[in-house]
Amino acid sequence: MANGKFVSYLRVSTQRQGKSGLGLEAQREAVAGYLNGGNWELVQEVLEIESGKRNDRPELARALSLCRIHGAKLLVAKLDRLARNVAFISALMEAGVDFEAVDLPQANKLTVHIMAAMAEHEAGAISARTKAALAAAKARGTKLGGYRWEIQTVASKGNTESIKVRAAKASKRVTDLLPMIGDLKAGGAVSLHQIAAGLNKRGIKTARGGDWSAVQVQRVLKAA
Repeated sequence: MANGKFVSYLRVSTQRQGKSGLGLEAQREAVAGYLNGGNWELVQEVLEIESGKRNDRPELARALSLCRIHGAKLLVAKLDRLARNVAFISALMEAGVDFEAVDLPQANKLTVHIMAAMAEHEAGAISARTKAALAAAKARGTKLGGYRWEIQTVASKGNTESIKVRAAKASKRVTDLLPMIGDLKAGGAVSLHQIAAGLNKRGIKTARGGDWSAVQVQRVLKAA
């Protein structure tokens, strides 16, 4: 039973399929059936019309942005097709967004990694490259197995990486919010108070899950 907020991502391969609804309606029906029951909210449906040969997916990027802003999960109808596309996997893994798949509800990020690896490489080749890399590192005198006894060094590295992750996450959120703030400005929201009210009206929460104020909007604009 589905619970929480979702952004559905539907994909068809050609303009003709997009106009005719061929394949699209089946995906919509699958999503609707999956969401039947439970306590859920479909924030938005995002449709991508693209060729399987293309690596860029602008609508997927938009869907992931909406997920981050609304604290929603990405919902796809057919993971088995999408998981064979390297561009989709890369975007999904880097986005920090949870997902659910109608055709494979038990799937998680590990599942997707495995599906992508199987589609792109042979397990034997991956193993061989890993062993070769470890052997080369050992030959250079690199200590393998991590810093078991250098606790302070490990802690320092962990703190540095944590700061980098938080900074990257904050920067990504600002990037996600700017188009929405731009839309509010174009719609007549001139002051910071009006922009904050507009974000609250759209159900968008701050990074800490609260309502927007003029000061918080100002911080986002200064960080841009």
